[in-house]
Amino acid sequence: MSKRAALFAVLVAFVSGVIISLAIRPPGETNSGRITPQTGSVENRINWRLPLAFNTTLPVLGDNAKYLRDTIVAVSNGAIVFDTYEPGEIVPAFSITDAVRDHKVDVGLTWLGYDQGKIPASVLLGAVPFGMEPMAYMAWWFDGEGYKLAEELYAPQNVHPILCGLTGPETAGWFREPIEKLADLEGLKIRFAGLGGRVLERLGASVTMLPGGEIFQALEKGAIDASEYALPIVDQKLGFNRIAPYNYYPGWHQPATSSHLIINMDAWQRTTPGDQALITAVCTSAVTRNLARSEALQGAVIAGFADIGVHAMSLPEPLLRELESVTNEVMQEEAEKNAMFAKIYAHQSAFRQEYEHWKHLAYLPRNF
Repeated sequence: MSKRAALFAVLVAFVSGVIISLAIRPPGETNSGRITPQTGSVENRINWRLPLAFNTTLPVLGDNAKYLRDTIVAVSNGAIVFDTYEPGEIVPAFSITDAVRDHKVDVGLTWLGYDQGKIPASVLLGAVPFGMEPMAYMAWWFDGEGYKLAEELYAPQNVHPILCGLTGPETAGWFREPIEKLADLEGLKIRFAGLGGRVLERLGASVTMLPGGEIFQALEKGAIDASEYALPIVDQKLGFNRIAPYNYYPGWHQPATSSHLIINMDAWQRTTPGDQALITAVCTSAVTRNLARSEALQGAVIAGFADIGVHAMSLPEPLLRELESVTNEVMQEEAEKNAMFAKIYAHQSAFRQEYEHWKHLAYLPRNF
């Protein structure tokens, strides 16, 4: 082994060890409460402002940004710094991609489904109704070369996307009254994101998009009748249960929800290959940590619903089948309208079909 190869191996081992040690701690925390560079920090090479789509006070959905921020400064020993900004502080929550594209900021952390109006296929990278669950999405992104399609999609925006967060299913929404059939959705004023919103519009609902911080007020004032947003632990913190006590499952519209670090391509190309690899590795660590917390924290929240008057309900299977049928129609129509949507959706569908051979045989049935 050459001296260069040996040095590289030592560096990789060191970085990997630090990332693994950080991944087992709560995001952004050490014994002193926050990760800081070690004494003798190296010269700072990157100092980027990082606007966020989700507030850092939100568990799982928001605290992933703190994990990313603190881990990157720790493993780089202060050479790379992401200065985080809450939604709307320097960039509106739904405009992060625009800001990165126009180089108003170098980087952002967001849900790519918010770009659906300008980049129709972007929502396929964020969440697909009746689509891939978290493990399948990770497999598609990393080994199914989903990341290459994401890079191709965002290249015209002069943006480089990196998978940097992943959670399990959202809830199917919070409602004032029970939902038992498709007719119950007709005329409903609901906050709903992504392709699931298109499905509900087809079924006669009035769909609107609101940032997370505006949903409770809209529910309280009656501007909307119902809302989906995120995981049970997030939604409860935002107080949806105080207005709409019927919380439905499963999250058919978002079986997995991803977050991406998006970097202005000019800024990305100015960084060294080593720093690019380090940023990508820390994001991969964030994906693992984010998903672990997503899975770990929901059960206790749901177990406590009865004590606060929340009814955790399952959507009837006939209703889910009808939603799936309408979803297939919407997906086909979107694919016919946009070439990149068609390309990515076909790629995901082919991967899922192949993956099912393994999933069907290897895992116990869910009712086992």
